[in-house]
Amino acid sequence: MKLVERAKSPTPKFFRILRAIGLALLAISGSVIAAPVVLPVAVVSIAGYIAVAGGVISAVSQVTVEEAALLKAEQEIIPKSRSDGD
Repeated sequence: MKLVERAKSPTPKFFRILRAIGLALLAISGSVIAAPVVLPVAVVSIAGYIAVAGGVISAVSQVTVEEAALLKAEQEIIPKSRSDGD
């Protein structure tokens, strides 16, 4: 299954919730980093780490696929590879 197909496939409910949490972390940390007031360096550093964590959580959650969709994709690929060898 290609990456684009994985991103378009249905995502399990748990990972949809996790993706929303990751996007929220990313948005909050982005607003802290871009704040027009001077914040302590530690706060800005922590916000940077939270932004990275939120991005990773969202990306991994997006490409997680329901098992039924994955099995369907595998069934479509296996007959094609067997017919190529004949």
